[in-house]
Amino acid sequence: MMSEFYLIEKDARGVATITLNRPDIHNAFNDEMISGLTRAFDEMNADHSVQMIVLTGAGKSFCAGADLNWMKKMKDYTPAENYEDSLALAGLFRAINNFKGPVIGKINGASLGGGSGLVAACDYVIAKEDAIFGFTEVRLGLVPAVISPFVMAKIGESQSRAYFLSGERFDAKEAHRIGLVHKISLERHFHNDCDKVIESFLKAGPKAQQSAKELIRNVLSLGHQGKEAVTDYTCKTISQIRIGDEGQEGMAALLEKRKPSWLK
Repeated sequence: MMSEFYLIEKDARGVATITLNRPDIHNAFNDEMISGLTRAFDEMNADHSVQMIVLTGAGKSFCAGADLNWMKKMKDYTPAENYEDSLALAGLFRAINNFKGPVIGKINGASLGGGSGLVAACDYVIAKEDAIFGFTEVRLGLVPAVISPFVMAKIGESQSRAYFLSGERFDAKEAHRIGLVHKISLERHFHNDCDKVIESFLKAGPKAQQSAKELIRNVLSLGHQGKEAVTDYTCKTISQIRIGDEGQEGMAALLEKRKPSWLK
């Protein structure tokens, strides 16, 4: 599947790769790219043949954030138009965050502003050793408002204070230290290392993987209701999973010392 702004490739394993495809402007996004990507994630969320998404960029950069020409247009937007525009961007981040299975960020280069927000919305992130990150909005007189829930969930309040307020850029090692990135890869090993990450995630039962992602969201949202609500939810969840087809198959495979059906 092709778009002016991104490419989508699917393989027989159920892995879809979305490549941001505006390398001449470092894969910066505009309103059309946002709406197209949101639609693509929603469609793949409903596609039973897609188990996992890999998000990467064409060329030397992953994503430089907002397209400058789009920002010029926004300068003349009314407050209502600005709000609607921001809602659309929030919809993209929700679509990525709420995708049913793993979203692997394959960060091939610079990732700034909203680009680092995309990184935060991914479940697992592998970054090339020379990748650069930054929540640079304040240096433009702006704030990383829409991406903040996803970033703060990933790196916490303390690191958000440090980097939201300074707008400072930081390297892959620092991104790894603060929890934005899970693995750093040397350029010569980058693609192979990403393939290994994908293979590792494919070892999981697809339904269990989806339930685990839902579990994380629900445990966090139930936290304010107290320990009893969390305990009730988690116990009901595992009891249902155990008697499900995939849970039964996984336990049978373990006892019979064979691979589960989803690995054949």
